[in-house]
Amino acid sequence: MKYLVRDKIFSIGDDYWIEDEQGRHAFLVDGKAMRLRDTLELKGPDGQVLVTLRQKMFSLRDSMTIERGGEPLATIRRKRLSLLRNHYRVTLAEGTELDVSGRILDREFTVEYDGELLAHISRQWFRVRDTYAVNVVREDADAALLVGVAVCVIRMAERED
Repeated sequence: MKYLVRDKIFSIGDDYWIEDEQGRHAFLVDGKAMRLRDTLELKGPDGQVLVTLRQKMFSLRDSMTIERGGEPLATIRRKRLSLLRNHYRVTLAEGTELDVSGRILDREFTVEYDGELLAHISRQWFRVRDTYAVNVVREDADAALLVGVAVCVIRMAERED
């Protein structure tokens, strides 16, 4: 399933729909204004909060967390000791680790678990400049989590640049 995401929408205080490949509303991105730290909520079409994306304010390394129901679901950090500048590690609450690598700022990267492709993020499917797709490859994958990972990694890479 592909999800259409527009880059410029992710400013704090802005709300925007992410659509599926049939053009239906899949996620509402709710940028929370008046917060001390960078916070976004991904909501389902019914308005229910699926995941919350937060920048960690006081950590030694830049990181973001993804929460579900107020509980940490994943922590995202740039991978240390990597020859690739665009390599991130996602540590899920139960200890599972996902690898994110590719050309983050070009919106051409993948999310993998133990060498298996979970999602491919790409601009190649769209001609609109500020648009990219999150293609969730596995049907049993958590789409909200993978869209959240893509958004977090892009925000982190842009801050580093």
